[in-house]
Amino acid sequence: MPKLKTHSGAKKRFNLTKSGKVKRAHAFKSHLLNGHGKTTKRKRGHRQTAYADKTNESAVKRMIPYK
Repeated sequence: MPKLKTHSGAKKRFNLTKSGKVKRAHAFKSHLLNGHGKTTKRKRGHRQTAYADKTNESAVKRMIPYK
């Protein structure tokens, strides 16, 4: 079987845990962070990592086969 290409965007955005879960970061963290409707609590929540939903997990794993 030939080698598989890793999806360039996915390899920058997702990591796999030892248990096989897909780790991801929160969206909406890059700009407009002072004043414009994002509360401190919301911004603080975006700092923590999250896990991809189980419905998307298999698709992400196909995009990062060697991670």
